[in-house]
Amino acid sequence: MDVKVISVHGQGDFDSEYVLLQVTADCDVGKYQLCDTTYTDDDKVSNKLRHTYWFPDKAVKKGDLVSLWTKSGKNTTAKNNSGTTIHRFYWGLGKAVWNNDGDCAVLQQLTTWQLFKANG
Repeated sequence: MDVKVISVHGQGDFDSEYVLLQVTADCDVGKYQLCDTTYTDDDKVSNKLRHTYWFPDKAVKKGDLVSLWTKSGKNTTAKNNSGTTIHRFYWGLGKAVWNNDGDCAVLQQLTTWQLFKANG
């Protein structure tokens, strides 16, 4: 994978909650999804994914940072004080997602997928 999770910040505080990722090789961040889940009673990662964010297509460079904020906002790209580029994305959820005990951030790299319209 060319992107990795570095940390989760502001757990439980809706206005300051975000996940920080680092780009380890040039890639398209639109090939990644971030999900939150919990752990099972036997301390394994649960397969019950509660919230999923599929990053939009965007070329990113090795060394760039990517932050995914829980709240709504406008996606932006900027240089930070250390001279690296940070790409900020916003999930648009209505409440905090992460807590300090029992949550797990799952980053998935998507190489292929199928779309199927479910007619109702």
